[in-house]
Amino acid sequence: MITLSKEIQQAIKDYQVTPVRLVDPETNVEYIVLPVEAFERMRKGIDYDGPITEEERRHLLIQAGLRAGWDDPEMDVYNELDPRRDNESST
Repeated sequence: MITLSKEIQQAIKDYQVTPVRLVDPETNVEYIVLPVEAFERMRKGIDYDGPITEEERRHLLIQAGLRAGWDDPEMDVYNELDPRRDNESST
């Protein structure tokens, strides 16, 4: 475990509400320092086992659309407003 420098300790005190952002001057990669409790809460909200498959991605997109109400019959009117339909009928 790495001990925080005085500079980082002061930054954490100054930015109590938001996480502290650090930058590696050699690579310009940014990092965020936040309390372990906040990290654990965030990690519990994300069930991440690695990259998702195309099938999983498609399923998640469909589920999001259903939650947004895209399966509501009143939304069918938007199918008729699709500008791509005009191009298909003229070819």
